[in-house]
Amino acid sequence: MSVVRSSPPPCSSAVLCNVDCEPSASQAAENLRFSKLCGINAARLHGSQKRLVLCGGRARWNSLKPIKAKDDDDAGSDYSRKCSVMSNENVKQIKAMEDSDSSWNENRASFSGKNPCQVSNVGNSTNILWHDCPIQKRDRQQLLQQRGCVIWLTGLSGSGKSTLACALSRSLHARGKLTYILDGDNVRHGLNRDLSFRAEDRSENIRRIGEVAKLFADAGLICITSLISPYQKDRDACRALVPEGDFIEVFIDVPLHVCEARDPKGLYKLARAGKIKGFTGIDDPYEPPSSCEIVLQQQQGNGFKSPCEMAEIVISYLEEKGYLRA
Repeated sequence: MSVVRSSPPPCSSAVLCNVDCEPSASQAAENLRFSKLCGINAARLHGSQKRLVLCGGRARWNSLKPIKAKDDDDAGSDYSRKCSVMSNENVKQIKAMEDSDSSWNENRASFSGKNPCQVSNVGNSTNILWHDCPIQKRDRQQLLQQRGCVIWLTGLSGSGKSTLACALSRSLHARGKLTYILDGDNVRHGLNRDLSFRAEDRSENIRRIGEVAKLFADAGLICITSLISPYQKDRDACRALVPEGDFIEVFIDVPLHVCEARDPKGLYKLARAGKIKGFTGIDDPYEPPSSCEIVLQQQQGNGFKSPCEMAEIVISYLEEKGYLRA
């Protein structure tokens, strides 16, 4: 039976290092780094060396016996430094590198922005850690040449919120600004499909949309929400999610009788017939904003503004407050 040793690969891997490989000082250091990176237990690999054996025209791997370092008086032997990466001394060096690698610890801390061991409990989520990214909101705003914010359109059903949202998004898009609309009905097709129109579910619906709007604003987008959001406390809770000034509440003040006359979805008719319970303005209250940023009044005596005219009012506010530039 003839034995052929496979040609040794470069000593960049402690796993693949052949027993005939005599690493240089730089190669040994590379082996240590590879072992540390891959979490290799060098001590366990000490007895797992293999060689290629040709027997009967077929090749197979046979395990080699562990090769131990020679005594000091045999230091001149060719085998005195064979597979030094497998020695117990080098196992300790790997551990030492893990403990003393201050640059790794510093980088880890700089990326997290917090104590690496600091975890917290939020709601029903336990042992969670906030992880910061070096790319922050200001960087995204600089890239988009705009400031992220939330434009919160509120008003009765039929007041024109969705129509205004689309007109506003279209006008901003024409100016090269990136927007996204969170429409109340659209969000209930997916994210909030599990929620009803009970008071507690309506609050949860608004809370979730507020959280998503916060993420869009943090991404640097101009996020436009369009939903009735009838309760002041829920709107205030969403305002508190974003930095001061980045929540722009727009009240579309259209009287109930005008909205009911429009009735684009036929919902007022169903509510009056008792087929829909808890409908805002009929058997559930709407709380007008007490101190919103913009009020768009639609009174028959004053004439109705077109969606594009109302959009320009909002855009003028954005320009004045600096949201259309980084």
